[in-house]
Amino acid sequence: MTDTWIRPYTPGAGRWLVIAWEAVALALLGWATVRQFDLDGYAVHLLAGVLAGTWTLGAWRILQMGAYLGPDGLRIRGLLRSRVLHWQDVAHVRLHRATHRVGPWEIESGMTVLIERRDGTTVNTELWAQGVDFHSRPAVFRAVYHELRDHHLRAANAVA
Repeated sequence: MTDTWIRPYTPGAGRWLVIAWEAVALALLGWATVRQFDLDGYAVHLLAGVLAGTWTLGAWRILQMGAYLGPDGLRIRGLLRSRVLHWQDVAHVRLHRATHRVGPWEIESGMTVLIERRDGTTVNTELWAQGVDFHSRPAVFRAVYHELRDHHLRAANAVA
């Protein structure tokens, strides 16, 4: 498989809000930890270094999240892991109306892009119409969905 991966969209500005939010949350965690355990000196520096490293790694992963197209397949980068799906293993690329159940209520959370594999399993993507990349750009969400679907169809027709 080639190492040429292209994300067919630019990340939304909301990612920077998430990264800033995480910085504030980790700073608050650090402050509370120092106060709770009465840390000083070396321990404070060590804690600050660990939290800064955690934030840097998390921010980098947040910036890299998404779906990437390649000639041989689709790479889906999540916060904690990445996976590669070869086009020949993909049966369908489709839209899915995501809902969540909370007791007797069903809460609709918008459209997502779902990958159906030939073995019958499904793979969620990081592409969500109400997410940080597409919330205020619905036309971009539709364009990315169509590009993924068209890329899959071209790969399927090339094999046939």
